Amino acid sequence: MTDAQETAADLRTTTGGGPPDDVVVPPGGVPIPLLEPREGIPPVVADADALAEVVAAFAAGTGPVAVDAERASGYRYGQRAYLVQLRREGAGSALIDPVGCPDLSALGEALSGTEWILHAATQDLPCLREIGMVPTSLFDTELAGRLAGFPRVGLGAMVESVLGYALEKGHSAVDWSTRPLPEPWLRYAALDVELLVDLRDALEEELDRQGKLEWARQEFDAIASAPPAPPRKDPWRRTSGMHKVRRRRQMAVVRELWESRDRIAQRRDVSPGKVLGDAAIVEAALALPANVHTLSALPGYGQRMGRRQLDQWMAAVDRAKALPESELPQPGATPAGPPPPRSWADKDPAAAARLAAARTAVSALAEELNLPQENLITPDTVRRLCWEPPQRLDADAVSGSLALHGARPWQIEQVTPVLLTALAGRPPVPPRGPQSSTGLRTPSSSR
Repeated sequence: MTDAQETAADLRTTTGGGPPDDVVVPPGGVPIPLLEPREGIPPVVADADALAEVVAAFAAGTGPVAVDAERASGYRYGQRAYLVQLRREGAGSALIDPVGCPDLSALGEALSGTEWILHAATQDLPCLREIGMVPTSLFDTELAGRLAGFPRVGLGAMVESVLGYALEKGHSAVDWSTRPLPEPWLRYAALDVELLVDLRDALEEELDRQGKLEWARQEFDAIASAPPAPPRKDPWRRTSGMHKVRRRRQMAVVRELWESRDRIAQRRDVSPGKVLGDAAIVEAALALPANVHTLSALPGYGQRMGRRQLDQWMAAVDRAKALPESELPQPGATPAGPPPPRSWADKDPAAAARLAAARTAVSALAEELNLPQENLITPDTVRRLCWEPPQRLDADAVSGSLALHGARPWQIEQVTPVLLTALAGRPPVPPRGPQSSTGLRTPSSSR
């Protein structure tokens, strides 16, 4: 039994959220299916009166609150929430319908100052923010699992390996905009928050044992304080297969078709891919069809597409073909920062050598610390530092550069020595074992 499992076993005596101590699943054992929420499936909250009761109950609850959200990705336009699940000690579980209750700011305010527990927080925070729910502090169980060195960090895998329960996996990709929501889906949704508090407590204990709890807190604070992502510039450039499109006139076709598709998808509230696939957009751009008949022969515009639809896509192609040269899109702007690493050997051999040494050093350190390289320090930060290293190569200068690129203090402390060695072109120093951000040596954990 791992230390995290032992911690979880102790917690079960008070939360009731896991199997008894004598049936904790050992590594390689068979997990126990979690079939029903402990208080049953809560009713779906879909009106103001019911919402007010939930707000009062959760405001009176104690301890952190488990939060999850279900979207209709691949079915509906955008990434709005179609169900919000919560659980808190003293309040039980709640399922809230954001279609019937589109403003949850009162609930967000009631939970202000409370730690929110989410799994893969960055996925749910944007849709929660849209309905007025913004945490002031959080605990991300997926990120905690990464930092603790778990090989699989999906919610189901974490619950199995830490708590010994098997969550149902069958409804994760369903159309959550369906109304009324079927009972099996609601059961699945309620179970997603059933054990989040138990999982959080066990992972906190494990991170503390490994000397990584402060690292996790810094990561969680960074997520909670991050501003909303700005809108993408020229989102049509991210069309899958865009690398095949070379000429500006063809780019204009992609832009016109993408924007037409987006307007239609938004109006119909369906996923853009259900209106017209990316592959079909690229095919039309490459072919520059002369008329509807030619367009209909292209992949993605076959027999199932009606004449009205073909006409609207042909109209978009014709608009692009009619644009004057001055209005054609320019090739994609060179992204800020260093060029692609594959070109470094020709452009700057010294920088290429620095990058190779830095990657090797970071990889070795991540292995010693038992966490993914991208969580130790982002690859983009390493590239930027190696392309334009500080003029003065010492620990303070490297630390300052890392901070400017957004690295957290714990990351700076861990990677500065190895990156300084790589930038200076010195042989790597043999690792002495992972250390915590407090300077205390910590044992490597194994699974």
